[in-house]
Amino acid sequence: MSRSPSSAPPESSTSSGPPPPSTRGGHQPDAPSYFLFLWRAFRTAFDGRWPYYAWMTLLTICALIGANAWAHQVADGLVRTGMSDHVSWGFYIANFTFSVGLAAGAVMMVIPAYLYDDHEMHDVVIIGEMLAIAAIVWCLGFVIVDMGRPDRLWHMLPGLGRFNFPRSMLTWDVVVLSGYLVINLHITGYLLYMRFLGRRPAKRWYVPFVFVSIGWAVSVHAVTAFLYAGLGGRPFWNSALLAPRFIVTAFVAGPAFIIVLLEVLRRVSSYRIGLGPTRTLHQIMKVTVAANLFMFASEVFTSLYAGGAHASAVQYLLFGLHGKSGLVPWMWTAIVMNVASIIILLLPRSHQDGRLLAFACVLAFIGVWIEKGMGLIVPGFVPSTLHELVEYTPSWTEWRVSLGVAAAGLIVLTVALKIALAVLTGRVTIEGYVPSIRPPAPAREVAAE
Repeated sequence: MSRSPSSAPPESSTSSGPPPPSTRGGHQPDAPSYFLFLWRAFRTAFDGRWPYYAWMTLLTICALIGANAWAHQVADGLVRTGMSDHVSWGFYIANFTFSVGLAAGAVMMVIPAYLYDDHEMHDVVIIGEMLAIAAIVWCLGFVIVDMGRPDRLWHMLPGLGRFNFPRSMLTWDVVVLSGYLVINLHITGYLLYMRFLGRRPAKRWYVPFVFVSIGWAVSVHAVTAFLYAGLGGRPFWNSALLAPRFIVTAFVAGPAFIIVLLEVLRRVSSYRIGLGPTRTLHQIMKVTVAANLFMFASEVFTSLYAGGAHASAVQYLLFGLHGKSGLVPWMWTAIVMNVASIIILLLPRSHQDGRLLAFACVLAFIGVWIEKGMGLIVPGFVPSTLHELVEYTPSWTEWRVSLGVAAAGLIVLTVALKIALAVLTGRVTIEGYVPSIRPPAPAREVAAE
């Protein structure tokens, strides 16, 4: 069932993995081979060198810290959070909103690869699909911890609970997120299984799903935006620009995360990743970060110049109101980070300096996280519909629970990437399994390719 390392395909510094599937013969898909694929994928998840074990141990500790905090929250109720009758959505829903955008933004690797037939992007498009899967895990996690009664989660399942479909916008959110998860699982699983068998994938089994996922990704975040914009009692969210801003910020956060992830994989993995995908995502970010800043400036001008109910929330967000200024540091931090990121992205040096580009991506990522999180959710409730100013600050419990949910999603992403890279480099095939015993190629050789 396994073979010795000496019989493994060589992991040279100039090869991107095994020969193309069409040159390796073919094994017919059947149930035994699929179960063998699952078994070897499971085995790969527990195989690695000490940095892998250290990283997974750290994530597990963070997940357990979050689980412990959530257990206390379930026992004592949402009183352990900073939320109240005035601010009923807080840090959890803020992170949920951002995670939906991250899941949608991951499709930015799919569009150039298949819509524009970018062959360099084809090699790493599966990374974007896996990020989408992990981001949906984050979405589901933040929804569950925000529920005061998680045992009632079954009401969100179509056909089982009181789903209130199609009247409720929240039910549409559940439908599109669930569908997006299934589509990405199918595309990723099928492509890896075919590589495992040494066969060329049949386009009819994945290309139609790829194009469906492109439209579905846009609908995922658009529906989330409509969920907020449709609440007439919250004037801060009643904007026709909300859905376009959600899409644009998704196409900032997704590429930013993937660029940093590709940079990490170049340094810790033996899989050859060219610089073409990074350059493409870099060009996308230069447009989307600038577009997001323009839309934000348009919203601020319209609100503050015209006045009205919308203006009080914007004034509180940016400058404080009646002595209350809890969100001012958050929002100005986001603005500074977004402006700094677009300046760095426009510098010619960022095209050649991977570390500088990664720094710009981190700034943009954190800036959007604040803007779409605390900078979007909380001002919808402060001031309240009764014009009362009851401020909200995330409690220590919310920080720990959110850390646990984020760690759980990163565990899913890490394991998925571990399995994918093992299959793509030929260490895991239907013919055998090679343990992770060789160190990765030096980073300078990867970058020079």
